[in-house]
Amino acid sequence: MEPIQYLWKDRKRHLGLPLSFTRYRLSEDRLFCERGFFNIKEDEVLLYRVRDLQLNMSLGQRIFGVGTICVVSSDKSVPHLDLKNVKQPREVKELIHQNVEAAKDKRRMRTTEIMSDMDADDFSHDFDDGLDDVNGAE
Repeated sequence: MEPIQYLWKDRKRHLGLPLSFTRYRLSEDRLFCERGFFNIKEDEVLLYRVRDLQLNMSLGQRIFGVGTICVVSSDKSVPHLDLKNVKQPREVKELIHQNVEAAKDKRRMRTTEIMSDMDADDFSHDFDDGLDDVNGAE
């Protein structure tokens, strides 16, 4: 079994410095978050399950050149994963996005979004097939 090749690695930072026991890693198909020193907890999210990415940067984070990337997924055990205080957050978010899309393409997974503000009556009027005219109904 060969070791995992990581595309990106970082640690949670304090005042811009990687003084933390929280590590983040990205492979081509998974995102990992490892916390702890004596007792280690590792979470992972399969990239094809990622539904949304969000970048948050407070004033303090911007001063130190870091940001928090919020990953929302359909994963049951880790539906929300925050990558806190990572350097170059915009570039990292884009890297995650590109690999999420590649993972979905690889698995041929595409979901369609259904507009919730459209009710059944509006839907049926938009697709009137004109059969009433053919059957002689007025």
